[in-house]
Amino acid sequence: MKFIAAALLSFAIFGNCFAFDLKADLIVINANVRTMDRSKPSAQAFAVLAGRIVAVGSNAEIKALAGPKTEQIDAGGKLVLPGFNDAHVHFLDGGAGLSSVDLRDAQTPAEFVRRIKEFAAKLPKGRWILNGNWDHENWTPNDLPTAAMIDAVTPDNPVFINRLDGHMALANSLAMKLAGVDKNTKDVPGGEIVRDRDGNPTGIFKDESMNYFYRAIPDFPYAERSEYLTNASNYAASLGVTSVQDMSAGRDIGVLQDLARAGKLKTRVYAVSPLADWERWNKTGVGYAFGDPLLRVGGLKGFADGSLGSTTAWFYEPYLDKPDSKGLAVEDPSKIYEHVVAADKAGLHVMIHAIGDRANDEILKIYERVAKENGERDRRFRIEHAQHLNEGLIKRFAADHVIASMQPTHAIDDGRWAWKRLDQKRLNGTYAFRSLLDAGARLAFGTDWYVAPLDPMLGIYAAVTRRTLDDKNPNGWIPEQKITVEEAVRAYTEGSAYAEFQENEKGTIAVGKLADFVILSDDIFKIDPVKIRDVKVVRTVMNAKTVYVSK
Repeated sequence: MKFIAAALLSFAIFGNCFAFDLKADLIVINANVRTMDRSKPSAQAFAVLAGRIVAVGSNAEIKALAGPKTEQIDAGGKLVLPGFNDAHVHFLDGGAGLSSVDLRDAQTPAEFVRRIKEFAAKLPKGRWILNGNWDHENWTPNDLPTAAMIDAVTPDNPVFINRLDGHMALANSLAMKLAGVDKNTKDVPGGEIVRDRDGNPTGIFKDESMNYFYRAIPDFPYAERSEYLTNASNYAASLGVTSVQDMSAGRDIGVLQDLARAGKLKTRVYAVSPLADWERWNKTGVGYAFGDPLLRVGGLKGFADGSLGSTTAWFYEPYLDKPDSKGLAVEDPSKIYEHVVAADKAGLHVMIHAIGDRANDEILKIYERVAKENGERDRRFRIEHAQHLNEGLIKRFAADHVIASMQPTHAIDDGRWAWKRLDQKRLNGTYAFRSLLDAGARLAFGTDWYVAPLDPMLGIYAAVTRRTLDDKNPNGWIPEQKITVEEAVRAYTEGSAYAEFQENEKGTIAVGKLADFVILSDDIFKIDPVKIRDVKVVRTVMNAKTVYVSK
């Protein structure tokens, strides 16, 4: 290892010269390389040794580094980018969703019920039906589903299927019975049980009230968890995603370790645990980004509010379509502060979900207070989603060095109906990519998969065009917040790497970086941006090994 380290250092100092006459393990030639490295933005080729990039340059320079055993990838002039790093996923749930009923694009309540009926017919009696990712905003009128709609088609299977934002779910009557929920069940702080005129639950449960069911749903056995995570990793590879930051991996770290040891993990994982777990990690002495390049821990995630789609995002002003509500504080800010100040003092990495303007303001206040009390250090506080901001909040993201971890696909989804809930003044600060960058804030892009599709091409398309999914905003929804393809790709690579303390390991195609990269079917920097969403992955390479090739 010392010999290889010396060779790598020689590369860094002397460029493309092999001081020890070593030959590359892998070279990529005839490529249109966009490195995302500001010091060397483009190249024709690069070389890899021991899983690291050791030279970036012209075809002639890199071919000279090949030996008889060197693997060669001829990119055929196609675009090569660093592997995509999704800064916000729910990996197990995403993998499980690949095997569950898909309700995301059910356009009517009748289709919604039909899909559930057909799926339930294939299941053994007693098996829970989960995931779903339904969206009532597809329907006219956009009434919420009820247990009564699906009870007749699911008599033998408890159902608890979430809306695509994950902040409310529909339960059938059997699931409510198993969870012990009825007319007498009390609402909980930070949650809401939707009820009929007589006070009976309709089947819709929002945010913290969903915990009644999480306690009743049996845990996935180890074999299923392993299967779902393997499926998730394979799927990620097919989309060019070589790294993910898993916001709900707390219970899955052991399974991920086993998959890594078995060589089945095709995705680098930053495994994030619930914020309340700070004490458990502190007792072990673990700090942020502990582990190896394949699997690391030390990140903690908390919640300030819910979601716009569930009318539980926390605002200063009421919802237009629900004037008696400003949303929900999922947890009291004072309690969040107690966790954050302790976790930060323990050297752990904190990230908080905040969507509404009130939620973002409260979390920024906490971060500002904690930074002052605990003193200067490279802490990289993050706000996950950061969806609805104003000018003052945007400036504070930059001044406080808080990372905006955002999911562009949400913008072109929410843009179909957000005007029903928010006035124009608030909408102007919605998914404010351009304003955040112009203010000097850092962006890290992801998808929130399973909530939104994992495909980075859809996210880049969303950030660049802001054309809503219903194609009713051809010039872009809030078009002044568009960003360039370069900026969007950077947020998906370099920005996401920085957001997990890994900018020296990955995020660019540069000497010394991990050999994670993707070859695309088309040059997204040159084609009509509207066509970006149709671009496919030709090859994905992670740790210098090809983990996906298109058929």
